[in-house]
Formats: sequence, C-alpha cells, structure tokens
Amino acid sequence: MSKTVKDLAAGTAGGVAQVLVGQPFDIVKVRMQTAPKGTYSGMVHCAGGILKNEGPLAFYKGTLTPLLGIGVCVSIQFAVLEFAKRQFAAQNLASGTGGEGGRTLSSGQLVFAGVSAGLANGIVSGPVEHIRIRLQTQSDKNRLYAGPFDAIKKISSAHGIAGLFKGQCVTFLREATGYAAYFLVYEKLVQREIAQKGIRRDQISPLNAVLYGATSGYALWAIIYPIDMIKSRMQTDGFSPSTGQKYASARDCVRKVWKSEGISAFTRGLGPTLIRSPFANGATFLGFEMANRMLQSW
Repeated sequence: MSKTVKDLAAGTAGGVAQVLVGQPFDIVKVRMQTAPKGTYSGMVHCAGGILKNEGPLAFYKGTLTPLLGIGVCVSIQFAVLEFAKRQFAAQNLASGTGGEGGRTLSSGQLVFAGVSAGLANGIVSGPVEHIRIRLQTQSDKNRLYAGPFDAIKKISSAHGIAGLFKGQCVTFLREATGYAAYFLVYEKLVQREIAQKGIRRDQISPLNAVLYGATSGYALWAIIYPIDMIKSRMQTDGFSPSTGQKYASARDCVRKVWKSEGISAFTRGLGPTLIRSPFANGATFLGFEMANRMLQSW
C-alpha cells in the first residue's frame, strides 16, 4: 500500500471514531447555536428536551451523513497533512535541519501543513456539515427532509449545486484557522515526547495519543467557535418557506446576531462542545495512530 492510501485509510478510522463518540454532543451544540435566544436555559435543558420530545435515538439524528462524510473529511485531513509533512521533511533533510530524517518540523511548517489540510477538508466538510445541520435542526413534526439523500436532492433541485455549499467561505475560514492550531498542538506534543524519551512515534502510548488529541481539540475550538456559530447560522438560514432568509452574507450575519443577541450568542452551545471535544478528538487521533501502526506492517 502506498503512503497516501495508508493515510487515507487511517484517517477514515479516525473519522468514524470521531463521529460515533461526538455526535450526541454535536446535535446539542447545533440546536443551541441555531435556536432563537431564550429557547434553552442551558446544555442540560436542551439535551433533556431532545430526550423527552424526540427520544434517545434523536441524539444520532443525521448520523449517516457525518459517518460517511466525516470519515472522508478526516481521511483527507490526514492524507494532506502527512503529505505536507513528508515534503517538509525532505526539504529539511536536504538542508540539514529537522533532526533525524528531517522529520522534526518547525512551527511554521506545521501551521502551513494544517492550513492545507483544513482547506482540502473544507471542500467536503462544507456540504457534509450543511446537510447534517439541516437534518439535526428539523423537528419530527415539521420534517422537510426524509434523510441525507432526500436533503441533497431537494436542496440541489431548488437552489442548484451552489445551495449545497451554503456558508462555504465561512467553512474555509473555520477549517484553515482551526486545523492550523489543531495539528500544530498535536504534533508539538508528539515531538516533545519523542525528544524527551528518545522513542519512535509508534512507541507513544495510546493513552498519550488520546490526551494529545484532547488537548489539540481544545486548541481548535478556542480558535474557531465563534466562526462555527456563524457557519451554523448561515447553513440553517433560508430554504424554509416559513422563515425566509435572514442574512445576506457572513458579515451581515455577524452584525445582526451581535445587535439582536449580544456577544453571548457567539459562545452559545460552547458547553457541550467543550465536553465533547476531548472524547471526540482523543478518539480521532487514537483511531488514526492505531490504524496507521497496523497499516505500516502491510
């Protein structure tokens, strides 16, 4: 197997682990981000309402889309990241920097690799998350879409292919900034352990992979949460005959949300995100690292 195929396969394993662990928290986050001010008093109120009114399976509403899509997204992230890391390692080796094999990348190199991974991922994650959010926010009593494929069909029929990419510019901004921080933090923690203990990457314990993944997840959300809120608002705006379109652009969305709901709206739903983050991102990196180690022997 080629290195890129292995990276794609290992990334898919990480993506599936992320979705299965993080989906219940994500639906609470999205509901809180997109509901009118005052709908929920907090995370527990939101989760309790979902459980009472829609049942426990509602926490996995729209899971098929991310299970298929996020697996692809995470595989793209890691494939692009690892490709960029190999290119920089080759440059370092040629210039005599970066330690053994040139693999100890600088912060600038890791940020560039992370931005590249985020932008590549954003091409797929934009429409995937748009469909997921549409499914997560519709009520059982007033269902517009029967499932992800029905949503794709109806949105593309009414608004063209561009309708699937609603909020795409905000998605690119979120992915580029978020994954720069995400992979920088993770790789620096890995570099530190390798240097301190004199071990290979595949000798890092699974527990530390989880802990480093959890830490990098917090770094990601600390950077992108307000951007993510705007993305969610943009992707749930319009398309509904009863509400119409509220926001002309991302800038207009920021202005109107700030004016009508205040600065607190930009952090609404942060609680379930912070609870979800260590589990979902720890699972992502654990899945990737373990699958990668297994695949290296093939």
